[in-house]
Amino acid sequence: MRARRRHLAAAALLSAAAVALTGCAVTGAEHARPAAVSLDSGAVRLVSAWEPAPFVAPGKTLKLGAKGAAVKALQTRLKQLKYLPGKIDGRYGGATQAAVWAFQKVQGLKPSSTITARTWNALEQPVQPKVLVPNGKPDRAEVNLTKQIMVLYRGGQVRLITHISSGSGVPYVEYAMWNGERQRFSGDARTPTGNFKTTWRRSGWHKSYLGQLYNPIFFNGGIAFHGALSVPLYPASHGCVRLPMHVAEILPGQLGTGVPVHVRGKFAR
Repeated sequence: MRARRRHLAAAALLSAAAVALTGCAVTGAEHARPAAVSLDSGAVRLVSAWEPAPFVAPGKTLKLGAKGAAVKALQTRLKQLKYLPGKIDGRYGGATQAAVWAFQKVQGLKPSSTITARTWNALEQPVQPKVLVPNGKPDRAEVNLTKQIMVLYRGGQVRLITHISSGSGVPYVEYAMWNGERQRFSGDARTPTGNFKTTWRRSGWHKSYLGQLYNPIFFNGGIAFHGALSVPLYPASHGCVRLPMHVAEILPGQLGTGVPVHVRGKFAR
């Protein structure tokens, strides 16, 4: 890991020198790159459209609740890579944990709230999520049920990557007051695969017959992206795609109406 850090530090210096010589500006800690490199895992090395600037990991083991410079470095790096860690405040809370989970799943690591050498190494040399629809529209959302992540593309580029919890697949029967009457609702709790488009939405908390949805964006009948107070590491919803609350807070401003939503895969318990 030390040798990798020395290599990355040297690369960073060379990059800075190149900027000084050419007068070019590198914004957002990103560079343009000419081609993609496919990996055996099905992921794509971050060279297709941009590659983040070299990153030297602090290497410090972090656990949920940690504070300090190493946490801030973690949050900053996750944000650079289009994950959403919440506020860059050096506090390792639930929003950062959700971003860590999403990142680890994309990298093929077992999700854990504890940051060790394997996660730090992946942050130094990350891979992008597998593109589910290679010929998809430049603006689209891809839901990977296998990895339980959602990737939003804008203008053909990754705009955000988030942890999700989709339909549990466990049939349900529930009773709720709806339209002034106690009614019976049942279903198979699946998030169907296929190609859809975003339709109607609501701001804030929306009451459905199966519970409360935060900032829902519907894309397949009554199935929506929505914020939830519980977004576990396994499919747990009635069929909707649950999002961490801080992601659901900004998604309506990123995902318009009529945007393609592609749902692929199957979660293996």
